[in-house]
Amino acid sequence: MARRRQAVTIKHVAADAGVSLQTVSRVINNEPNVRPVMKDRVQASIDKLGYVPSIAAQRMSGSRSYLILAINDRDRTIADWQTRQGTDWVDQMLFGGMLKCAEYGYRMIFELVDTHNDHVERELGATIAALQPDGVILTPPHSENPVITGFLAKRKIPFARIGSITPGPGIAMTMDDEGSARRATDYLIAAGHRRIGFIAGSDEYNLSNWRIDGWRNAMLLAGFATEGFCVRGDFSYDSGVAATNLLLDLESPPTAIIASNDQMTLAALDTLVKRGLKVPEDVSLISFDNTPVVRFTDPQLTAVDQPIAATFSKAVELLITNGHATDVQQPVVTEGSLIERGSTAPPQCDAAN
Repeated sequence: MARRRQAVTIKHVAADAGVSLQTVSRVINNEPNVRPVMKDRVQASIDKLGYVPSIAAQRMSGSRSYLILAINDRDRTIADWQTRQGTDWVDQMLFGGMLKCAEYGYRMIFELVDTHNDHVERELGATIAALQPDGVILTPPHSENPVITGFLAKRKIPFARIGSITPGPGIAMTMDDEGSARRATDYLIAAGHRRIGFIAGSDEYNLSNWRIDGWRNAMLLAGFATEGFCVRGDFSYDSGVAATNLLLDLESPPTAIIASNDQMTLAALDTLVKRGLKVPEDVSLISFDNTPVVRFTDPQLTAVDQPIAATFSKAVELLITNGHATDVQQPVVTEGSLIERGSTAPPQCDAAN
């Protein structure tokens, strides 16, 4: 039987570098007051020996757990996974969060919590007790749930609230939903559209209303009508079908439609085709999210690219370096971008337009 290789420990690193265990620990934990030359010597020994710090050992050596907990809505996440329709919100949040955690020697843990559960405080409490994270990232609608935010604040656990600008504890962060909707609307206006419909998301999410505000403000500033051109969906495909039909049944239907997520935009695209309309010749389409599926439609969908990875990366960095939001200008805004593809074009000649 082959001999089991002896694990490299902090003692081996200290001996190789000729320093104390405390010095190695300070270098591993990125603590201040370590001379650069000493830090380089310890890091050279770490690289030479292939030492990998143990989270368990790190936790024992101080008050930190070296864990960041990200929480997402259980029902919506499971529904997205089951439909397998290309939603990559979780992929992007882990992509941004995990890479940034790794830079600081941390790990990211991902958990699902049901916002509507009467026992949400108990459920979250058990998770916090088991993991003892150094920080928590909340996503909508958890970021607007006073039970959850109050629970974390009471226990003095640093947390970031993505998709929330409501005054209160934690670090408020947004992906500039209002600005993104305004830019998408301005893009269509610049192309010559005057009747632009908007399919909004569920009012359970404040960001749905911010996107409406961005669309409406751009339309009003340009002097165009908004009455009847905004229809509420709930981010589902079926609600997108219903909303599109309502817009198309208007006496003067829109020549362009912006939908608040990719699923409702896919529904709009299918509905337009079924009604004998061409995209973008008859109706232009712009989506939010820019998940992988928008590149496999015909035509490919112009979309607002939500900076999910960048936002989570920033959240992790703020929680590790400034967890209690000291001197953090809030809300922290990460701007999205508009990716132009084949679903948008100037409107056809239309006297009513």
